[in-house]
Amino acid sequence: MIRKSNLFVISVVVILSMMLGLVSVAAQDDSGADLVIWADENVAPVLDGVKDSFAEDFGITVEIQQIDFGNLRTQFAVAAPAGEGPDILIGAHDWLGEFVSNGLVLPVDLGDKADQFVQVGLDALTFDGQLYGMPFQTENVALFRNVDLVPEPVETLDEMIEIAEQLQAEGLVQQGYVLQQADPFHFFGIQTAFGGGVFGQDEAGNYLPDELLIDSEGSIAAAEWLDEQVKAGNLVGGIDGDAATAMFAGGDAAFFITGPWNLQNFRDAGVNYAIDPIPAGDAGPGRPFSGVRGFFVSAFSDDPLLAQTFLTEVVATDGVMSQIVSNRASAFIPTLENQDDPDLAAFAIAGENALPMPAIPEMGNVWAAWSDAITLVFNQDATPEEAFTNAAEQIRTLIAEGSGE
Repeated sequence: MIRKSNLFVISVVVILSMMLGLVSVAAQDDSGADLVIWADENVAPVLDGVKDSFAEDFGITVEIQQIDFGNLRTQFAVAAPAGEGPDILIGAHDWLGEFVSNGLVLPVDLGDKADQFVQVGLDALTFDGQLYGMPFQTENVALFRNVDLVPEPVETLDEMIEIAEQLQAEGLVQQGYVLQQADPFHFFGIQTAFGGGVFGQDEAGNYLPDELLIDSEGSIAAAEWLDEQVKAGNLVGGIDGDAATAMFAGGDAAFFITGPWNLQNFRDAGVNYAIDPIPAGDAGPGRPFSGVRGFFVSAFSDDPLLAQTFLTEVVATDGVMSQIVSNRASAFIPTLENQDDPDLAAFAIAGENALPMPAIPEMGNVWAAWSDAITLVFNQDATPEEAFTNAAEQIRTLIAEGSGE
């Protein structure tokens, strides 16, 4: 149900759209609806539930088209310029660099609703100083701890390793701390704990592609920490995400950095766990990547004003936002404060200092070389400095080639 406080705003927008001859124009995909929205199987049913009241109150028809999340990005990039895309779509924040660079989405203005969203969500959907989406959920990794083995949270990586070594020496675990190999997304929290990173940022928080930090002093220090743990036998290579998950779920590991996607696995296994922030290294607390999902307004929409108003006045309400978060922390503060899942609350706390995963196009050149560097250290095939310096050189070359330098 649409709140009365929102009715005036929507009515004004509808009248303006009619005066401009916009509402009478069918949506760009020729569906006959005034607004077309692309969403996945989690969000589409919720929007389906509110579109009818919107139509009844304002005579504005909304069509919800359900599309697999994995296909949304590529389908939109092809369909939108051809006039066959939606007015609104959901997506991940790291699609933003491609979308903006190719002129596919428009800036949005959340007005007085802006302060009702978590800052990390707004930051993630900001590109070159402009907000391009309305966030609805956030996710980040955190440190899972087996409470039966480790009753109290650890503050530092040194403390975690000390406990892990003791548990392993006593034969209580197969491996005290498990880290899935070759996964930069999960390693990033450790890298930042030593002062490392991926790209530098300006004062506004924009990532700077010409300031690569993969071979910075802090990043190499994190790689040296990893090297030390492998040499000490605290970490072993060849453990992928599934194996690491199984070890923690089975009580064979006391600590594991992972995300909310594993909650159900651990609940089903009956493991007694707690969720803590990433422990601190020499440079301070670890800062995980944050991933954000949000709504984008197509640059090819027939009525972008109406599309944005639908988002801010209909979707940006607790009644809708509370239904579209799927086992993730809400990016909408009124909903986040009402989420009664202590695990999601713990993830939100662990993500308070999170850094948005870079959405700049240059990030696509980073993952493979970064992953290879971590693998080389895990397998003891290169020194930390060699592995991360070589990775940085590869990345800089790819970025230069992409920019035509």
